[in-house]
Amino acid sequence: MKRLRTVLVCGCALVAMGIAAGVALDRLDKAYPPPLAKLSLSQEVIDRDGALLRAYAAPDGRWRLQARIDTLDPQFLAMLVAYEDKRFWSHSGVDLRAIARAAFQLATSGHIVSGASTLSMQLARLIEPREERSFGAKLRQMARALQIERRLSKREILERYLTLAPYGGNLEGIRAASLAWFGKEPHKLGLAEAALLVALPQSPEARRPDRHPKIAKAARDRVLSRMASAGVIIESEVERASETKVMARRLQMPAFAAHLADAALKAEPDKTRHELFIRRSAQANLEAVAADAARRIGPRVSVAMILSDAATGEVLARVGSAGYFDARRAGWIDMSVAQRSPGSTLKPFIYGLAFEEGLAMQETMIEDRPGNFSGYRPRNFDLAYQGDVSVRTALQMSLNVPAIRLLDAVGPVRLVSRMRQAGAEPILPPGETPGLAIGLGGAGMTLEGLVQLYGGLANRGRVRPLRYFAASEALPNPPTILTPQATWQVADILSGVTPPEGAPRLGIAYKTGTSYGYRDAWAVGYDGRHVLGVWVGRPDGGSVPGLTGFMAAAPILFEGFARSGAGLTPLPSAPAGAVRLAASELPFPMRRFSLGSPGHMAGAPTEPAPEIVFPPQGARIDLGLRSGGVDSMPLALKINGGRAPFRWLANGAPLPDTFRRRTASWVPDGGGASTLTVIDAAGRSATVQVFLE
Repeated sequence: MKRLRTVLVCGCALVAMGIAAGVALDRLDKAYPPPLAKLSLSQEVIDRDGALLRAYAAPDGRWRLQARIDTLDPQFLAMLVAYEDKRFWSHSGVDLRAIARAAFQLATSGHIVSGASTLSMQLARLIEPREERSFGAKLRQMARALQIERRLSKREILERYLTLAPYGGNLEGIRAASLAWFGKEPHKLGLAEAALLVALPQSPEARRPDRHPKIAKAARDRVLSRMASAGVIIESEVERASETKVMARRLQMPAFAAHLADAALKAEPDKTRHELFIRRSAQANLEAVAADAARRIGPRVSVAMILSDAATGEVLARVGSAGYFDARRAGWIDMSVAQRSPGSTLKPFIYGLAFEEGLAMQETMIEDRPGNFSGYRPRNFDLAYQGDVSVRTALQMSLNVPAIRLLDAVGPVRLVSRMRQAGAEPILPPGETPGLAIGLGGAGMTLEGLVQLYGGLANRGRVRPLRYFAASEALPNPPTILTPQATWQVADILSGVTPPEGAPRLGIAYKTGTSYGYRDAWAVGYDGRHVLGVWVGRPDGGSVPGLTGFMAAAPILFEGFARSGAGLTPLPSAPAGAVRLAASELPFPMRRFSLGSPGHMAGAPTEPAPEIVFPPQGARIDLGLRSGGVDSMPLALKINGGRAPFRWLANGAPLPDTFRRRTASWVPDGGGASTLTVIDAAGRSATVQVFLE
């Protein structure tokens, strides 16, 4: 009875001591919580699929990328736990069995044979590093490990450990180590690579593979052997993995879309993870194309490229230079957003406005002879002239004088207004209004702006602003650069331009440009979905003798399209009213362009120019089309002024008859936006845009 009483008293005392210890530990835990503040991480810029484009060192100069269990190789995780802390998933921060084993080995051998640190204890050491190695320091780690286990889940502990673990030099965490030593994300690790990364954190400097490859290999092979003994991997894999050489150099961190990544950080400096619409595979391929091309062309030459989705405005690749770290080519300068002379790349929009206004059609003849436009005397690039050529030929050959004749007719102010409406602002000299020289490159433009404008040509006239950041939203009502009929006419012409020598026909429409003095070479092309723009030149604006758009930029354009991985989408089919007529089928006033030509005022008509009075500009006209009304209901057309006979065009297609009266009628073949143009016998025209319902 006395013994029972003694046992009960001792038991109660132990329970009381346990409760008191628990209360004391709880108070100590609250009074001295572990330093688990938010980690200072490297900033990441990722592509549309989550692939890393570029990373930046953390503020303390270390590469420290967030580790996520879901993105790690399961075999690596199994090896890590089996090697470092095999009861990790079951203990509460301290493995008493491991401590007992280590103490027994120390007592029997007189030195430390194996450690007893759990992953939780190792995390405690990482978040609260101490220089000394003592029993007191170990006890503090054990206490911190118990605290950590109370606050974090096992998954969170493992993720935090794999974010902070040292891997040599300024590398911390499994992702930084995997990228630096093997050039790949951790989920792509091979067995030998995973084993080395299990071994490295124990002695990261002594086992650095770039400095001590033999020691690193020996440590890796020990991990493989132990994992085979533990049954984590099969024996046959050990021999094969052990034969693999250890990487003897450290790789650079990814730096794709470097200029754009810099811009993303500048826009949101406090954000750790920036997601772009960039597609890493396309970005990597175009960067390689740009670097190879720059080396071929010559020293100090750089290359910029932008690939966009015309339907959404999403930028799939943006190459700012031929090499971000290439000082010889001033690679740090982002030439995709630099203001440069666009050369002849704006000509398609001049021709598009002429088609839209009914001033010309593809087979309309136009003069390519010297002309004087109020003192402005444009010359062709080769200083030669072709005489009378078709509008189609003039654009395909990029003849300067015909383009200026058309620009004189449509007006440079209208061209600039359309460009501004589409979100691409041409830079003019201070105090100057748009002049004819803008048609030949007399304004500043960026590659970014040109690609946005050409996106309208690929998207039936609708211009989607370029979008880089996944968080950005598309405009619900994108602006219009040209009508669908005019964009089709332009694409039909540009798709017939001969590819550069050695390049295959890809089914794309493209235009080249060369600025004055051989300073800038351009090529912009598009299919039915994507636009690719190329700029070549020196960042300092220096001349490169012989540098032209066709010889320098066009081959890069075709190679870029072929290697981008975006695929080729057929150009859009002709919209309603868009036709290409043979020269013999053209109405008489459309067979030769004369409006705006020098000397045109001699013998000019005395009648006022024609003016469409019905339907008025911007009118919405109900013809019963929405409710299934009569399809053949005619629309009355009325004009004032002009000299008979009159030729009407509906959506770029001429009506079958000419009219001597100032009234006519047209039977539309469907509803929606329509463009009506009338041309009188003197070649003067008027145009309105209406919407039929």
